[in-house]
Amino acid sequence: MHYKTVGLIGKPGHAETQATLNHLIDFLQQRGCKILIEETIRHELKDPTIPGHNLVQIGKQADLAVVVGGDGSMLGAARVLSRFDIHVVGVNRGNLGFLTDIHPDEITEQLDLIFNGEAIVEQRFLLEVGVYRHEKLKSSNAAVNEIVLHHGKVAHMMEFEIYIDDQFVFSQRSDGLIVATPTGSTAYSLSAGGPIIMPKLDAMTLVPMFPHTLSSRPIVVDANCTVSMRVSKVNSDSLQISCDSHIVLPVLPGDEIKVHKSQDTLSLVHPKGYSYFNVLRNKLSWGSKLY
Repeated sequence: MHYKTVGLIGKPGHAETQATLNHLIDFLQQRGCKILIEETIRHELKDPTIPGHNLVQIGKQADLAVVVGGDGSMLGAARVLSRFDIHVVGVNRGNLGFLTDIHPDEITEQLDLIFNGEAIVEQRFLLEVGVYRHEKLKSSNAAVNEIVLHHGKVAHMMEFEIYIDDQFVFSQRSDGLIVATPTGSTAYSLSAGGPIIMPKLDAMTLVPMFPHTLSSRPIVVDANCTVSMRVSKVNSDSLQISCDSHIVLPVLPGDEIKVHKSQDTLSLVHPKGYSYFNVLRNKLSWGSKLY
């Protein structure tokens, strides 16, 4: 793969991230790459001559973006970069690192593989959500991991109905609902008892949050469906939609929330030898081979 222009993105004010980014600058300069630094971290790095750019500019100009940080840093960048024809790779400076799978101590070796074409490129789809009031769109956004309908108060139930492609599925009293992508199936959805979905599957999962009926279970549906959540008018007025736990959209009683697959996809790059099941074993402490 011929990466000539590379964007560098990282969490500001984090010493280990700064060290990794400075190492990446040296690596990329040796390869003769043009470097674009995300503007919020430019002043923290050792080369002040490299210009700062926002995520949209990086998406438009770069062939590859390297995100240094945890999965949260990757999610924030991915929601923007997925709109552009750019590959994205993550260096893990966070905790779990399901999306940022390059270890900081192996940057040179792993990036050498990627720059030499020994890489795997996965397409991960996103979700789009819209909040409708009296059939008019009031707010919208996108998510890589999940869209969550929840109450603004802790441990507070709500009532809502679920429709899939305008077909009634069920009504529910619960703390809310998680609609997750395969990428997000190992995030908040997993903590709520949802299934792990392989990234290649064109599916999304609906996971009730603390439902009032024991028969409520997660449902896996076709990702090309439209999921509608119709909020009962008997609810209080402090409901919310969150996107990847980063963006919050207000919801009023009587609103309808529509979730569907985005046309944008995230081109996620892994070095040769990457295995999704190896990631699961390492991150979730699954057992190794017996023999």
